Amino acid sequence: LTLPALSLLPSSPVQWRRAGAAVLPEGSAIQQGALVLPRTSLATAGTYSCHSEDGGLLHAVSLRLGYLPGVPFVSCRASDYENFSCSWTSSVETFLPTRYITTYRGNMSPPHLPICRNKKGHVGPCLQDPSHPGTCTVHGSEFWSSYRLNITEVNPLGSSFRLLDVTMQAIIKPDPPEGLVVEPIPLAPRRLHVSWKYPSSWPKEPHFQLRFRLQYRPVIHRSWSVVETVNLSEVITDAFAGLEHVVQVSTKDFLDAGNWSEWSAEARATPVRDPATTASEETTTDASLESLAEEPSQAPNPEPINRSDPLEKMAILVSLGIFAFFVLAAVLVITILIWLRVRKHGKDETKPHNFLVAATHLKALPSESGCS
Repeated sequence: LTLPALSLLPSSPVQWRRAGAAVLPEGSAIQQGALVLPRTSLATAGTYSCHSEDGGLLHAVSLRLGYLPGVPFVSCRASDYENFSCSWTSSVETFLPTRYITTYRGNMSPPHLPICRNKKGHVGPCLQDPSHPGTCTVHGSEFWSSYRLNITEVNPLGSSFRLLDVTMQAIIKPDPPEGLVVEPIPLAPRRLHVSWKYPSSWPKEPHFQLRFRLQYRPVIHRSWSVVETVNLSEVITDAFAGLEHVVQVSTKDFLDAGNWSEWSAEARATPVRDPATTASEETTTDASLESLAEEPSQAPNPEPINRSDPLEKMAILVSLGIFAFFVLAAVLVITILIWLRVRKHGKDETKPHNFLVAATHLKALPSESGCS
């Protein structure tokens, strides 16, 4: 890399300096007034100044080093059927000022944008928003349209571009539902009422419907339960009474186009406690307090306190019932097998006796005819 000395004869002696550094980069040399940098790297960048023999400033140059742009990474998403946005990131850090040219070509024309028509369709700008760098938006898109995006990255060394073909059905991804509300239902210990609204960005059109999925769990648990619905409300029927639950909802195009939205913000509620269980606990507590007040203090019970959950007790009872069923079935099968074997043995003993009787009868027949 050569930095020329301007406005001087080649034979004029000059001095080169680098701002912020006491010496020039290693290996640099001055040839006929020009500064030659044989090896350049990002560390070589900076401001270089050329001075006359008496130290006067002749001129200065700012040296910036970097790389050619790489092909950018591009993705597109539509939050409704009327507009879609694309975002991009550079695949190479160029260390140089960079700008982007964003255009699209489609097979239908948005009515309110200036376009340039040609044989391959219409071409228009994908509008960039300075407040959201790295994004652009196509307004007035059509549901059945396909589009080709051209995102071109440009810097002082050159340019590189990415072409991306998109269809609205493939990139539709609604915003999350809004206004999520979760409420306990009075006198229903295991139920929660959940309601929400369409995302405000979704068009209010009867032929553009959404479906929803609901995920919920007790706060103390990790696994989610998920249900799907086409309504704007749902009743959870298997909540745990007295435990706080967390609920979220997401949405997708009714005809299953595109992708599910992100989950909404969390909402929480606690189902009411079972009145019978609460009353039983209060009665037990009152009775225990009264007995403690009437009876003298006793030695501490060395046995551990039974803190088993009623659901666990029910599960144990069910398990014991299943075990007893299989034991009874096994006993019944063994009894039937023994009975069948005894019956077969009895038949086998009867057959020889009948045979002997028949033989004796046949042998006696000739003597009877001789007597006659």
